[in-house]
Amino acid sequence: MNELFSNLATYLHDVFVVQFDAWVALGFVAQAFFTMRFVVQWIASERARKSVIPVAFWFFSIGGGALLLVYALYRRDPVFIAGQALGLLVYTRNLYFIVVNGRQASAPK
Repeated sequence: MNELFSNLATYLHDVFVVQFDAWVALGFVAQAFFTMRFVVQWIASERARKSVIPVAFWFFSIGGGALLLVYALYRRDPVFIAGQALGLLVYTRNLYFIVVNGRQASAPK
């Protein structure tokens, strides 16, 4: 059992201390952006007492997705790269619809 804990401690030290560099810091910042989109969505939904996706959700999605894509490119992870690149298309398209529909809603009739 002691060997298991020792191996786990060695692994965690290697992952979170030895390998820590500016890229890992960028990855954590990117993940924080990505997590904030869910926090923003949750707060907006709680306030409205129904499911709501505020515009800030899409901005955090684009910010976090772009930073995670840069991180994935640096790490050369094809699965991570493909997932983030596709996500960025979806987030950008949703923000485009919000901008276009907002302009149409405010256009004189």
